[in-house]
Amino acid sequence: MDIVKKTAEYRKTIVEFEEKVKKMEGVLVGEELNRYNPLKHTFADGYYIREINTPAGQLLITKIHKEEHPFFLMRGECSILTEDGPIKIKAPYYDITKAGTKRIIYIHKDVTWVTVHATNLKTVEEIEEEVIAKDFNDPKISLKNILKIKNQLNLK
Repeated sequence: MDIVKKTAEYRKTIVEFEEKVKKMEGVLVGEELNRYNPLKHTFADGYYIREINTPAGQLLITKIHKEEHPFFLMRGECSILTEDGPIKIKAPYYDITKAGTKRIIYIHKDVTWVTVHATNLKTVEEIEEEVIAKDFNDPKISLKNILKIKNQLNLK
């Protein structure tokens, strides 16, 4: 399947799924979600490190990432639905989050998940504005730009 079509279908499906889940009774969002899944923010010279601790049994839908960055599963086990299908990972594990990524994650065993972002910004709010897209129409991750890159690389 064409990469742009595949990406468009995945994005549409995950957004529709998230909208349905948000309407379900008992779903945690916003600050309530953050209280249940504590975040730790650490700043180093040119880096922002974000750590989240999540108990087993949760289904999470991540934000949309605008920039490529490493992530580390420090403890636990989870399944992740990606554009390429589901994968199950177990700590210790690390990989790279690609720009435009939005995941559905099921937590099998309590996890500690760490991301590292290169930035000189010093507040969580500024960093989130820089690295998290409000939707898939953000110019950094839009399908129009994916198609442009695909054509530049002569990909099918």
